[in-house]
Amino acid sequence: MAGRSRTAEVDRLRRVYDDYDRDPHARRRWSLDNPGNRAVHAERARRSAELLRGVPGPVLDLGCGTGQVLAELAPALDPSRVRLGVDLSASRLSEGARRRPEASFVRAEGSELPLPDEGVGLVLAYTLFSSVLDDGLARRVAAEIARVLRPGGVVAWYDLRRSNPANAGVRGWPAPAVVGLFPGWAVDLRPVTVLPPLARRLGRATDRAYPWLARVRPLTTHLLGRVTKPA
Repeated sequence: MAGRSRTAEVDRLRRVYDDYDRDPHARRRWSLDNPGNRAVHAERARRSAELLRGVPGPVLDLGCGTGQVLAELAPALDPSRVRLGVDLSASRLSEGARRRPEASFVRAEGSELPLPDEGVGLVLAYTLFSSVLDDGLARRVAAEIARVLRPGGVVAWYDLRRSNPANAGVRGWPAPAVVGLFPGWAVDLRPVTVLPPLARRLGRATDRAYPWLARVRPLTTHLLGRVTKPA
């Protein structure tokens, strides 16, 4: 999608997040009471830890929500480094501040970050760009990431690798599209995450079946990896 104003797209995103937060079915769908959902999160946390261990901070979680990803990745992050979460949703940020006192949370737009140039060592972009339907805004967010990230810094990328025909509110970012967002950067992305509707149906077989299914590329929905700024 192209041609929307920045304000219109940001307003749309706020409405989407507010609608999601008010929808009990959406939250129940992703409840960690379901073993398939737990397997999705466990795989992501394990593989993220392998990628990010030793990457210096400070750490910026862009589109942080309640700070769940910061908490999930805490074992892989240097505890001495500053951690900052940025999001559009005031309610999610308030919840994050209550639940994650070790981090700071700021309400801001991804295209206008209240941060100095080259002051961040690691940016977490977890299911961030799939929510941005406007090409212009996506490019501005990527440019802002480039501004605040130090030379040699890392964007930890986790997002949909293909669009979901059942959800017009998101879009996929295959690897070539990610390369286009960050031209000249080193992009190393791998397929992860079993189709969530399938994972949720595994029930008692989750522990045995999920690792096998995760190796079948057509059954995976996301890409996870590092996008590294030139030094």
